[in-house]
Amino acid sequence: MLSSSRDTIFALSSGRPPAAIAVVRVSGPQAGDAVRALAGRLPKARQAMLARVRDPASDDTIDQAVVLWFPGPASETGEDTAEIQLHGGRAVIAATLAALSRVPGCRPAEAGEFTRRAFENGKLDLTRVEGLADLIGAETDAQRRQALRQLQGLLGDKAEAWRTRLTEALAQVEARIDFSDEADVPEDFLGPARHAAQQLAEEIEKVLADGRRGERLRDGLVVAIAGAPNAGKSSLLNTIARRDAAIVSPHAGTTRDVIEVHLDLDGCPVTLLDTAGIRDSEDPVEQEGVRRARERVAAADLVLWIIDAAAGGEIPLEELEREFQKTETWLIWNKIDLLSPLRLKSLNSIIYRLDYRSHFVSTRSHVGIDDLFKGLSALASHFVGAGEPAMVTRERHRRALEEAANGLRRALMHTEGQEDLVAEDLRLAARSLARLTGRIDVEDILDVIFRDFCIGK
Repeated sequence: MLSSSRDTIFALSSGRPPAAIAVVRVSGPQAGDAVRALAGRLPKARQAMLARVRDPASDDTIDQAVVLWFPGPASETGEDTAEIQLHGGRAVIAATLAALSRVPGCRPAEAGEFTRRAFENGKLDLTRVEGLADLIGAETDAQRRQALRQLQGLLGDKAEAWRTRLTEALAQVEARIDFSDEADVPEDFLGPARHAAQQLAEEIEKVLADGRRGERLRDGLVVAIAGAPNAGKSSLLNTIARRDAAIVSPHAGTTRDVIEVHLDLDGCPVTLLDTAGIRDSEDPVEQEGVRRARERVAAADLVLWIIDAAAGGEIPLEELEREFQKTETWLIWNKIDLLSPLRLKSLNSIIYRLDYRSHFVSTRSHVGIDDLFKGLSALASHFVGAGEPAMVTRERHRRALEEAANGLRRALMHTEGQEDLVAEDLRLAARSLARLTGRIDVEDILDVIFRDFCIGK
């Protein structure tokens, strides 16, 4: 999807109607013609104008609206751009979009097309585009702050500064290659370039040594609730979510598919999974549910294994160690409100001999739930880390920076007389940084990035 200079695009850029205000954006060479056709004239640049919006085909009045005009290239997309701020009723919006579609050269925008044009016209680099996408999708305050830092250029500006320094180092090496026969060319051009490469490699490697905090915060913590049927998995999910997200039934096998609930624990996004009771079954539907449960639990960051303490539930240690040995697992002893003091004392003696963290809870009386919440919040905070804001928030960022660091390290391995090899590795490192910000070789990933944008953004 490449922007065409002949296309002018339009779309509703505000929330779903009905709403108090609806914002319709128009961008492209016919944006001015579109405003004149609907509003009668163009407002002054970057000044609001109250206008009667009409259908150019019938001259019927659609609405009274505020119109804004942003001539390119000093606009968000780099093209002539207009905004029509209407009353947010469905009929008003539909009539305005239909009127725009009748203006020659205008068509509805595709998903992410406004932002893509901003990228293609140099208004945003690719890391800022990704930051904008993450900002739109942010579910917690911590995610919002991280996305906003990326949109403001935390990584993109740093990568451009690194690339500028790398280009200067490369110029020194190439000067040594191109003018090696000149008497007035200093012999030690390679020394300063190697020093610059060493410093850059260390700076990039320091950014990469962040424990993947940025990716973790962006993707969130996945917590799977698992265990035998009727142990109280769905009840625990509902208790933690504070709503009836899952059906609770005394009959085994009620939960057949994986149920997801999204939570905000102290700013960290958490996806809570309620899975089918893990057991052998002759029912093919339940078998599929158990298969999905095992698959999702094995991929989780934390497993809450529920045990019916009142029924004398056994701890499937062999199964836990076999299937979830790479996943942190907590034992959640449910229904403790039904236990006798003697049984509770015997359980306490058991858990001291286990390598698993245990929590005693009752989903009916909510005993122990606050302690479980505190434990989950502490884990979430540890999961996303603390300290300096993470620069790397996507796997694509990490790969590009790793390639740049590897190129710099290779350049440092070459000796005097191998200036051409040093120059080539420095060029490869610079290309990796340019690819990070979208300056080169990114056509293959643009559609992937922009397909997740909404229409009108």
